Amino acid sequence: MSLFQQLNSYGETDYYPYHMPGHKRRKLGEIPEQLLKADITEIDGFDNLHQPEGILRELQERANALYGAEESFYLINGSTGGILTAVSAALSRGEHLLMARDCHKSAYHAAYLRGLKVSYLYAERVKGFDFNEAVTPGQVEQALAKESDIGAVLIVSPTYEGRIADIEGIARVVHSRGIPLLVDEAHGAHLGFAEGFAPGSCTQGADIVVHSVHKTLPAMTQTALLHVNGNLIDREQIRRFLHIYQSSSPSYLLMAGICDALEIVERQGEARFARFRYRYKNMLERLEACHSFRFVPWQDVERGRQDIGKLVIDTGRSRVSGQQLYRMLLEQYHLQCEMAAGNYCLAMFTMADEDEAYDRMERALLELDGQVTGQGRGALEADEESSRGTTISELAEPVIGYSLAEAWDMPWKMTKMSDAVGCPVADFINLYPPGIPLLVPGEVLTESLYRQIIDCLAEELSLQGIEESGGEYFIKTL
Repeated sequence: MSLFQQLNSYGETDYYPYHMPGHKRRKLGEIPEQLLKADITEIDGFDNLHQPEGILRELQERANALYGAEESFYLINGSTGGILTAVSAALSRGEHLLMARDCHKSAYHAAYLRGLKVSYLYAERVKGFDFNEAVTPGQVEQALAKESDIGAVLIVSPTYEGRIADIEGIARVVHSRGIPLLVDEAHGAHLGFAEGFAPGSCTQGADIVVHSVHKTLPAMTQTALLHVNGNLIDREQIRRFLHIYQSSSPSYLLMAGICDALEIVERQGEARFARFRYRYKNMLERLEACHSFRFVPWQDVERGRQDIGKLVIDTGRSRVSGQQLYRMLLEQYHLQCEMAAGNYCLAMFTMADEDEAYDRMERALLELDGQVTGQGRGALEADEESSRGTTISELAEPVIGYSLAEAWDMPWKMTKMSDAVGCPVADFINLYPPGIPLLVPGEVLTESLYRQIIDCLAEELSLQGIEESGGEYFIKTL
């Protein structure tokens, strides 16, 4: 019996709730009664996530068996809680973390909370496109050779745009130093489950892997998993920090959602993933007819270098920016993409998509390609001075004025951004989604970064850490 079934069965009994939550499993507002009946706290028979001994322990053991991990933990604070836990458990206060610069902001928050020294890995560009690869074993090896005190390595795979790292090769390099490899695999909870899918990091040598179940599997937002392998990470430290970073009142609805998603993978995964692969490949083949839009070739999926389902729509052959294409798909075709960047936008497909998802996207892109091909942006009534978008993913080594650990606690002031060039910033500045920082507290706003940020603002990309007042932009500086 699934956790959802047990919750529903309990909701139909005559047990009266003299306990939290305050809705008492009764409909008073607009929330459906079925959800309220299943929304309980840690009562008899339903275990405790922070000390699982019954049903929740069994569910976590099923998760680690499914993913090939030694131990797995349910997360109800999303991958954010998992990344905070992974970094905090892997390193003691003040130690040295080597991390990919494209890590989620939660990794930076963990570095701040633990007072870590941080060094960065910078991936190369994907050939012919305007976004980055995943980091390579050679880059990790070179970085480790430069600094002997690094205590752990954290990378992202798949990246936000779907590039997949050689986890097995990186793990060999990292383990040769006797330190752990942490993998933010938030966008890869589906990997390794079907023929033609790249393997998941749990079976490739990673010591900790974090999955966002809700990102690529049919689960509710905020559901995630943390997996542990080997003896380089203290499991008690993992539990300690999960207690700190997760709610003491975990949602049983969210935990039931994790259980349900994994059961769907077990029962229906082979057939659904096969259809997913077939539909996605066919769509890519038909989109080859586009003249102005480009896509990562299917061969990269077959070689295990590109995550299936991440449709990066590159506008490089047109005068249409990624943000403009994003708005056209939304406003003209009612297709809500995941995000927009300078010269591309990103659409995601999962095992839950049916034919409609592929047909609508295919028709829209073929029609839009016909409008913009050979016409610049004339079909959009844009002026000739406009140009396609600026890149936001090409990041250089930062100029560091202060470490993150010290900068975030220093006094700050609001400064007009044009006057802040040459100053260390006091807060993160990042494009959201995905939340990868252009600037980290303590880093200096250079002239090139200033121009890059202004270009992003001009294209109406969503930037966090910047305030607008009276037509001027302001940021926090130290």
